[in-house]
Amino acid sequence: MVKQLIVNGMIAGSIYALIAIGFTVIYRTVRFFHLAHGVVYTAGAYLAYTFFILLKVNLILSFFISVIFSSLLGVVIDRVVYYPLRKQNASNLIFLLASFGVFIFIQNLIQLIYGAQILTIRTGPVKEGRHFLGAVITDVQITILVVSLICLVVLWFFIQRTKLGKAMRAVSDDPIAANVLGINPEKIITVSFAIGSAMAGVAGILISFETNIEPTMGFNAILKGVIASIVGGIGSIPGAVLGGFFLGLAENLGVWKIQAGWKDAIAFVILIIFLLIRPWGILGIKIEKERV
Repeated sequence: MVKQLIVNGMIAGSIYALIAIGFTVIYRTVRFFHLAHGVVYTAGAYLAYTFFILLKVNLILSFFISVIFSSLLGVVIDRVVYYPLRKQNASNLIFLLASFGVFIFIQNLIQLIYGAQILTIRTGPVKEGRHFLGAVITDVQITILVVSLICLVVLWFFIQRTKLGKAMRAVSDDPIAANVLGINPEKIITVSFAIGSAMAGVAGILISFETNIEPTMGFNAILKGVIASIVGGIGSIPGAVLGGFFLGLAENLGVWKIQAGWKDAIAFVILIIFLLIRPWGILGIKIEKERV
């Protein structure tokens, strides 16, 4: 039983980690809570449904096309909504309200286009899972875990080793100094939104392979992503990954003793504990309390 809960926790944690790392990449450059990140996650799932189910495009090709469109959606949100606000030196509260407005608008747009009914991408008969170390894991869950880990490793390598990744870190640390050194902060912000939104799209697409999709699925996703980011130390990319897996394991191990309906409550209890007892996250990175 415990082994199965650990496997389930790792699967959930890989999705949370993708959402959290995408959220963190964006947060590091713009320094506000981009709540519309959750609806990009939803859009990724619906884009995959559109290409794979409605347009009959090959599954792998549908995956990559949906990720690209998710990335573009994040960039469009930034250019259309956030960029004008940055030009006016708007406060973080204004950005937060704007991001929530974008979330509601796109969520309702998705519902208008696809309807409020639950949809699914899964096709074919349900197959028995594989037995692994006393637990059962399906091929879809293996795919989710492997693709998530690949994306997390590739993103870490990009940020740590590439010139553009180092520029992103420089803007995150000190945008004024980075600008003096010839780094265009707006270009880096655009790249951050593209990469972060792509991660959200990947998470939405992967989860749609295992569960049904609905227009409101992004709200719970962004809550878990924010909680995982805070648990890991807001602004820390490795912390976001660890926070995601920690949250996934804690939720699934928690339902071992209590009802599954309390899973979301476990996430909020973890958040409160970290804010009160350890307000610097898993990796010792202090949370910036002055930020909204």
